[in-house]
Amino acid sequence: MGRILLGFTIAIVVGLILGYFIWRYKLVEDTLGFVVTALQSIPSIVWFPLAIIWFGLNDFSILFIVTIGATWTMTVNATSGFKNVPQLYQRVAKVYGSSGFHFLRTVILPASVPQIISGLRIAWAFSWRALMAGELLGGGGGLGQLLEMGRSLGQMDLVISVMIIIAIIGTIVDNVVFSRLERNVEVKWGIRKRA
Repeated sequence: MGRILLGFTIAIVVGLILGYFIWRYKLVEDTLGFVVTALQSIPSIVWFPLAIIWFGLNDFSILFIVTIGATWTMTVNATSGFKNVPQLYQRVAKVYGSSGFHFLRTVILPASVPQIISGLRIAWAFSWRALMAGELLGGGGGLGQLLEMGRSLGQMDLVISVMIIIAIIGTIVDNVVFSRLERNVEVKWGIRKRA
């Protein structure tokens, strides 16, 4: 579980930074924006051979796969969130003298939160899938490796049991963490009434 949390955290930080630069600078959007879109279309498991060459068949390769699986999705969602901040908010903040980091912290980030949370949910799903795929191909222990063992031994009951566990863990994390976070933000923003 530590690999996915570390990889997910790195992906969030890198995605937010890249999203900011793509939103803020036209040149970066014209160059890096295209590259990010292209990289997002590559399934994270396709990076596994490169990860093995670069890091060997160990936890670093799994960490790389998990991080790469979520970074591009987070970048695209962060960019979209920053771009969709209403111009009225930005103009009013600038009239009142907000600029630089203060402008980013008090206007851009808060107005982007709903889109960023959607990005977090999707990035988590991609990270979780990437972790399972990486473990399935033999990197490190875990549910993916247990799934591969069940396949190689022909034990379909083990394979199906592990698949159910993977689905349950993914659903619990999504419902307990991200759905709750999304609901709280929607209530705070007045998009949804408190239940």
